[in-house]
Amino acid sequence: VGIDIVNHSVDDILTCGAEPLFFLDYIAMGKLDQALVADIVKGMSMACQEVGCALIGGETAEMPGLYHGNDYDLAGFIVGIVEKDRIVNGLSIRPGDIVLGLPSSGLHTNGYSLARRVLGETPESLSKIYPEFDRSIGDVLLEPHISYYQMLKPVMADVKGLAHITGGGFTDNIPRTLPPDTAVRIKPGSWKALPVFDLIQKMGDIEQAEMYRVFNMGIGMTVFVDPSMVSKLLEAMPEALVIGEVVADTGRGTVIIE
Repeated sequence: VGIDIVNHSVDDILTCGAEPLFFLDYIAMGKLDQALVADIVKGMSMACQEVGCALIGGETAEMPGLYHGNDYDLAGFIVGIVEKDRIVNGLSIRPGDIVLGLPSSGLHTNGYSLARRVLGETPESLSKIYPEFDRSIGDVLLEPHISYYQMLKPVMADVKGLAHITGGGFTDNIPRTLPPDTAVRIKPGSWKALPVFDLIQKMGDIEQAEMYRVFNMGIGMTVFVDPSMVSKLLEAMPEALVIGEVVADTGRGTVIIE
């Protein structure tokens, strides 16, 4: 979770082209668990080091009247910087532009309420090993959030827009970077959804539209580029996939899942 909260924050400010400068944390629990705090801080420190971000401090609070048992709360705060003339704002996105997808590692800090409802949250249910995996479903759900900073940093000059696929999935996050009169057509068949999402959908009997509204479905970041730049970016980011295109707004909604 320490890695998660840093990488999520780094990806959030990356969508406007910002380079991470420093990070602060807030950890609260009923009674201070020094080993737990040390583990969380270790994760945050590792994630900060990977992107050259300083972990400059934070707050640790004991509040037995609010937190009980093993409950704890973790919050993070990040500051980044980007030159004004290099801000990525999506205003140059036009119909015909291509949407690239960067693979996720799992749920990426979002959709856990629905995942717990479907898969359960008892020690027994979380220790279960399904045929799709070689480890417990609890370990699968704890796979850390990926940071896309190092991957995207060398090609930011060629990027028109970015959407971090977090809470709200495709339908709520992609519209944030689109200019008026544009929509996006996403082609789910252009990548293979991670097995954890197939499992959740099957066990919960969840409609596809709801899956794409709640989860990242295996795509953690979408990158909007001019068609002439696609080959260059695919060469620079071998993990990237062409997953859709920008179209004129048809009135059917800003994100069309084919």
